Amino acid sequence: MPGWQSRLQEFQEVPVAAASLGQVHRGRLRCGTPVAIKVQQHFRQRRRKSPDPAEPHARAAKRPVCGAGAAGAAAGAGARVRLREGGPEHPKVPVPAGLRSFFRVPAVVPALSARRVLCTEWGRGAALERCRGLPQERRDQICTELLRLCLQELFQFRFMQTDPNWANFLYDPERHKVTLLDFGACRSFEKEFTDLYIEVIRAAADRDEEKILSKSRELKFLTGFESPAMESLHLQAVLLLGEPFWGSQPFDFGAQGTARGVRGLLPQMLRGRLGPPPEPSYALHRKLGGVFMACAHLGGRVRCRELFLQLHSSYWRPDGAPQHPAGKRQEQ
Repeated sequence: MPGWQSRLQEFQEVPVAAASLGQVHRGRLRCGTPVAIKVQQHFRQRRRKSPDPAEPHARAAKRPVCGAGAAGAAAGAGARVRLREGGPEHPKVPVPAGLRSFFRVPAVVPALSARRVLCTEWGRGAALERCRGLPQERRDQICTELLRLCLQELFQFRFMQTDPNWANFLYDPERHKVTLLDFGACRSFEKEFTDLYIEVIRAAADRDEEKILSKSRELKFLTGFESPAMESLHLQAVLLLGEPFWGSQPFDFGAQGTARGVRGLLPQMLRGRLGPPPEPSYALHRKLGGVFMACAHLGGRVRCRELFLQLHSSYWRPDGAPQHPAGKRQEQ
């Protein structure tokens, strides 16, 4: 891509953010639009010694332009991570139609994106961890929409961004919007999994212990040969996970220890398991736990049961069957 420098008014050599798989640089287009430029880290480390800070772009530009996508995808407990810098096969991740007034996704700049470089608009706002000082009403709405989005990803789209890092959610107080960043760590969920998982959550919301155990066996969370002590631990964890969905009143995440309680039970559960849990649950529980922790940090009060029951009802309606907007792509 000869002449790429002419498209930029400014490029900051020192990265403004770094992760295990990439570094983010700030830049500015000739028209004045600020942009984020993400460069694959290990690719940068292989470059020849050169004073030119833009060398990664020049080298990457020799490869075909591949569209949007970034970051890594973890396959369950396999811990094999690879960078997905987009590609024709990478799904575009839309903001759900009902949430477009609250969430936004930075637009990709194709002319400055390549296989190992991703250029997008610069996201406006502050990370969620810095939003505790907002008025209660605003914090409640942020938490409500985060949980709504998480549930829709799982039960409506069956396609989820699974990285709950708070830096991936930027709140802009002037526009009262949240910008969603980094869609590399995404995965789809088979309907056979979500059909059972939604009923596990429904059973937890209704505190139906017999149904929790029954559906957990169907889902392969349990083998049916666990000791009573192990079944009891499993029930405790699932009931804690379902605690926000118990009552009709807003659930006060700031006053409850739900996320920390589940985290405390996990080591005991893992020691007593007779087999590994379903592979999709690793990424799913990482995301759910992250959303719960974000809501707790912000002290959000959310009508969780109302949100869940609406999705549960539409999930089983013939006209409300979840549609996957991005095909069957799985993490690999």
